Amino acid sequence: MHHPRPHQHGVTLVELMIAMVLGMLVAAGIVTVFISTSNSNRAQMQLARLQEEGRFAITRLSADLRMANGQYCANTGGVAQPSASGLYLDHLLAPKVYARNLIGTAAGSSSGALADVTTVWGATSGTVTYPAIPSVSYSMPSFLFMRGYDCALNACTPVDPAAAGLPASGMAAGNRIRGTDVITVRYVDPSSGWAIGAAGSSISKTSSDGSISSIILNPRAGEPPRSDFSSGDLVMLADCSGSQIFAANYVAASGTLTLPSDRNFDSSRPTAPRLESAAKLFDLNRNLQTVTYYLKLVSANNDSKPPLTGALIRRVNGGLRLDGSTNQPGASEDELVRGIERMDFRYGVEDADGNTRFLTAEQVDASTNCPPAESDAVTSAGCLWRGIKSIEVSVLMDGQAPLYSLSAGELGYVYGIDNITQPTMPAGHPIRPSDQGFVDQMLRREFTALVAVRNYNP
Repeated sequence: MHHPRPHQHGVTLVELMIAMVLGMLVAAGIVTVFISTSNSNRAQMQLARLQEEGRFAITRLSADLRMANGQYCANTGGVAQPSASGLYLDHLLAPKVYARNLIGTAAGSSSGALADVTTVWGATSGTVTYPAIPSVSYSMPSFLFMRGYDCALNACTPVDPAAAGLPASGMAAGNRIRGTDVITVRYVDPSSGWAIGAAGSSISKTSSDGSISSIILNPRAGEPPRSDFSSGDLVMLADCSGSQIFAANYVAASGTLTLPSDRNFDSSRPTAPRLESAAKLFDLNRNLQTVTYYLKLVSANNDSKPPLTGALIRRVNGGLRLDGSTNQPGASEDELVRGIERMDFRYGVEDADGNTRFLTAEQVDASTNCPPAESDAVTSAGCLWRGIKSIEVSVLMDGQAPLYSLSAGELGYVYGIDNITQPTMPAGHPIRPSDQGFVDQMLRREFTALVAVRNYNP
């Protein structure tokens, strides 16, 4: 019997091409969805990281700024004086300085007790001239408690903070970021020091005038060992009525501090605090914290090459001594967080009528009208640095890694310090990311905080 061969069926070339086109369209759709989802995920992750690091930066800055100018428990006091408007303001209490060399005649501190100093005896800052080196005991001037610097792209006012040993501004890794402010604050670490009296450290007085002849360090439980004190360090003896700064020699065998006449003024000597005054003794070189914040350019990949990002640097106690021999006690310079492009400060001061204004660092530095007043002030130059009641902090964070998929709307951002309150493209800002060494294609967000300064308590 004859069996017919079955017909073979297939697809034509046209059908094959149509199938391939349809497959490619489906694949393209899948790839498009994948890329869109991936870009959205990267943007969301970058935004979440930016938000977290921005909050941390503001929190860390606020913690130090809140302590600015703190001196144990003797910041204000005395008889309150009425202002022109009838508002009563306490005087600001400043330590009485008996040591000859609190600061040197060049940037830095000859005693090692102060660091990052750009205001020195006899210096000129803008329109302000600071006094010559005192020859008798004096009230520690306000300009030594705090110093701010307003920095544009090419210059800083009232002076360049590079004079205190900070990096020069520029657009290479390791430079200080152009157009970013710098601030230095000082405060006494209240958790340190040695309590006077009640089986603790004790003071011996002279029989003639009751001035201090020697101090014996006898640490209580939880207090630092007396070996923390180095001979030649400065002492700060404080209670809630005031404080005194003087030079001391340390006799390790007995734990005794003596007051050398060649390093203290001859005209007067520090006096012993009254009983029950909760007096405490601090090693000024170790316990007076000098904290400087600035922004530095760093490589995002840690290879000294672009792309670059900004890092918030916390510099403590200024680094090396003037002779370059060793670090100051507690000296450090730490990178806290990355992704910061801008940092600006405005300083809230209260005038004699009780009104608060926010000033730039240059305006604060130039002012000689300083309510509340400082008792026995040696100069009015820079007197407003202790009259600051609050500090407004603004930082601009970026996502650190470029995102070239961002739309024009996503690239816009606000930065209130520049009076830009509507999302504006990077090129529309007075300080553009490209002026600082950054790319435009990144997410950016502004963070602000208003910090009440502990020092100001009229």
